[in-house]
Amino acid sequence: MRTTLDLPENLLDEAMKVTHTSTKTGVIVKALEELVRKSKISDLKKYKGKINIDIDLDEIRARH
Repeated sequence: MRTTLDLPENLLDEAMKVTHTSTKTGVIVKALEELVRKSKISDLKKYKGKINIDIDLDEIRARH
């Protein structure tokens, strides 16, 4: 999808350097993927300590 954006050039350049991405499109795609990933992790954290999973790790590891 083609979209026109007005982005701060210095911020875009810095993002390209830290992600080792050579294209503006690539760095924006990486940023969006990271945003979605962090959002999913945040959603999962609300279940911490609330789900009781009865798992025997020794039994699972013994299976081949």
